[in-house]
Formats: sequence, structure tokens, C-alpha cells
Amino acid sequence: MDGVYLDENGELAADVDIMKLVRLRKKVVSMRIIGNMTKRASQGFLFYMDHDDRVWPQRIHKTVPRSRCSESCLPGYTKAIQEGTPICCHDCRLCAEGTISTQEDAEHCTGCPDVQYANINRDRCVPKVITFLSFEEKLGLTLASSALTLSLTTALVFGIFIKYRETPVVRANNRDLTYILLVSLLLSFLSTLLFIGQPNKVTCLLRQALFSTIFSVAVSSVLAKTITVVVAFMATKPGNRWRKWLGKSLANSIIVACSSLQLVICVVWLGTSPPFPESDMHSQPGHIVLQCNEGSAAMFYVALGYMGFLAAICFTVAFLARRLPGAFNEAKLITFSLLVFCSVWVSFVPTYLSTKGKYTVAVQIFSMLASSCGLLGCIFLPKCYIIVLRPHLNVKKCIKITGGN
Repeated sequence: MDGVYLDENGELAADVDIMKLVRLRKKVVSMRIIGNMTKRASQGFLFYMDHDDRVWPQRIHKTVPRSRCSESCLPGYTKAIQEGTPICCHDCRLCAEGTISTQEDAEHCTGCPDVQYANINRDRCVPKVITFLSFEEKLGLTLASSALTLSLTTALVFGIFIKYRETPVVRANNRDLTYILLVSLLLSFLSTLLFIGQPNKVTCLLRQALFSTIFSVAVSSVLAKTITVVVAFMATKPGNRWRKWLGKSLANSIIVACSSLQLVICVVWLGTSPPFPESDMHSQPGHIVLQCNEGSAAMFYVALGYMGFLAAICFTVAFLARRLPGAFNEAKLITFSLLVFCSVWVSFVPTYLSTKGKYTVAVQIFSMLASSCGLLGCIFLPKCYIIVLRPHLNVKKCIKITGGN
């Protein structure tokens, strides 16, 4: 029998034609099909009316009466039943972010795969955009250019100190410590390039540990210079027992001890919870952020906190020694440079936690460059000014006169 079948539950069902009795002439009537109703497994009953057929008398009204109290919900929307009204009455609500509906009068919205997101109309899923801090974009290019410029500047300063290594200004401030500090600053600037570009297993594994260790050597060198200044001043007094501490052994011991502890922290970090590359699907709608997972956030902040601890000790010693005679004025330069350093990293933590995606990496690179630049500029710029532009002041006599005053 046509139109009669069993539904998905095995029950007898049938499609129904909707017919209208039409009076043609006196006592002559005709049956006309004006629509049908069929059963669908997923949509319930599907009701169809032929609006083009003139089945409604013109004397009654000119428009086809509505058979429901609500308009159909377009794709991208879902039906929301109105309480206290017939089942055919409903509201249309836009699908939530990340979900779509592709048919009219959808009962619910469906989520998009992780690699896709819902378009603005919520009616289809589109591929997410892969993003990371690259060398090609303006932000990455600016940071990379800044790192290379500062690296060249550091190399230039190092060359000046090598060329004028026998002059009083260079010799008065421990040449070996100066060279170690300049080399560590140069490597610190270059290490920021590991943070730019698509993350991979090698860069994620090395970048944090490498920078932490190198920068700890730089801060340890500054601490050694500061303590050397204090010891040198105290040893000028006749019969003072601090005289036996003067020499390279004290400075080298400070650098090795302070840097070794940071190295141990990084080795434990890489051995227990090493950083690794990952794809962040959810932090930024419409984007897949390629980034490095630090493995252990606690170890990351331990390494960062240890650098801050060294800087705090160095700042305290330099601040207390800032009033030493003029021949030992490097303590004042160190105090100001560490003030810049501490300001940068104190502001780094809340900024780092409040940013997402590639901008988190950009904030860290900026902090690394700014703090290293503070050490380079505040400590070495005044010396380069005297060596290059005021060579008549780079004599032993001027240093002794300054110290006497």
C-alpha cells in the first residue's frame, strides 16, 4: 500500500495527504490535494501546504492564515520553548559561542571541532587561525631588531674596553668582572631570539633555562663588582683585615657560587618538568596559539625569584655604598641600574599574568631587553663617555683628585 510503512520503532505509520472539498458547479464537487504531512525520524512530522494553489475563497481573506504562533528559527539559532504557551510557540535564541546549528528550527546547537570555530552567524564552522610570535610580523620584527641592535651595542662597548684596557677608568673597576658582565649581557640579548618564531622542542627546552643562567651570571658579576668596591674601600685603612680579601678570588667565588645555584635550579627544572611545545585551542577565540608550556610554573617562578633575590642583595649593598668617595663611584651607577632592573621585573609579573597568547611572550622579551639594557646603559654609558669623548679625564690624576674631593 502506497504511503504506509513502519517507523523506526516498528509501529505502523502512514503519510497523509491534505485535501479540500471544492464546489465547482451546482451539486458538483471535487477533491483537491493542497498539501501533505509526512513523518520524519529526526524532525517529527513535516507539514507542507501549497501556497500557490488558490484554495482559500477570496471573500474570506486575501492572505493564507498562519498555522503557528512563532516564526521558524533560522540556522544559527535554536528553539527555546515559552512556558505556559502551546508547544508550537517558541523563541529563537542565537547559538552560544563555539556552537552552531545548520537547519531551521533546530532543537539544540552543536559544538565545533577544536581546530575550528563558529562564524559570526553561528551557522557553520570555519578553520581557526594559527598564531605565534614570528619574525615576519611587526611586533616580532621590532623585538628581534631591538635585540640585535643592543647586541651590537654591547659588542661595541666591549671593543672599546678591550682597546682602552690599560686606561685608568677601565682598570679601576676590575677589568675581568667588566668583561664577564659584558659577555653575559651580550648573550642575554641574543638569547631573546629563541623566544621568537614557531616553538619547537629544542627552543622550548633551552630558552628559559639558558636566559636564567646567563642573566644570573650578569647579576652575579654586578654583585661581585659591588662587593669588591666595598672591600676595596675598607682595605684602604691601615691594618684592616679586609685587605686579604682583595683580588680575583673573591669576585670569582661570588660569580661561581651564585651562578651555580641558578644552574642547579634549571637542571632540576629540566630534569623533572621540562618545557614542551603545545597548541592552545581555547585561550583566544578563533585562534590556535602555538606556545611553550613551561612544564612547571613553580620552577619558572623559582628561577625568576632567584634572579630577583640576587638583584635585591646587590641593590642593597650598592645603595649602602653609594656615599663612598668619588674614586669608587661605580656603586652609584650600579644602584641606579638595579633600580631600573627591579622596576622592570616587578611590573613584569602582573603584566605577564594578564596577557594571553603571543603577547605573553612579547612581554617577557621586552622585560629581558629592558632589564639588560638598564645594566648596560647605567653602568657602561658614563664610562664610554669619558673614554671616547672626554679622554683628558681618563687619567690617574683625575681619578685621585675626584677621590680626594
